[in-house]
Amino acid sequence: MARIAGVNLPTNKRVVIALRYIFGIGPSNAVDICERVGIDAKRRVNQLTEDEIIRIRDTIDRDYTVEGDLRREQAMNIKRLMDLGCYKGLRHRKGLPVHGQRTHTNARTRKGPSKPIAGKKKVTK
Repeated sequence: MARIAGVNLPTNKRVVIALRYIFGIGPSNAVDICERVGIDAKRRVNQLTEDEIIRIRDTIDRDYTVEGDLRREQAMNIKRLMDLGCYKGLRHRKGLPVHGQRTHTNARTRKGPSKPIAGKKKVTK
């Protein structure tokens, strides 16, 4: 079992796919890492040698911000917006969509389940 950046990579998947399990590494970064280390994209994680795993780990540590550091950086960016009191910060603080989406009928993921309005009658036909 290969453990990189605190994440256990699935052993039966291809290396390019398995690297995506690390927060902060997507499809293009995974391909880029494999090219830098010199690993064929078709190889599986269980076929990697210890030396190759160490080279992958070193490349990720040196060139990419992943997992805890990336999560912390994102949280600090959001906190900075909230402290500034800018529009995006206010939207984050209120728990509403940040990127201009409509909220009249949608945005249930961001707003949570709908709450009944006291005193409002249901329309029956």
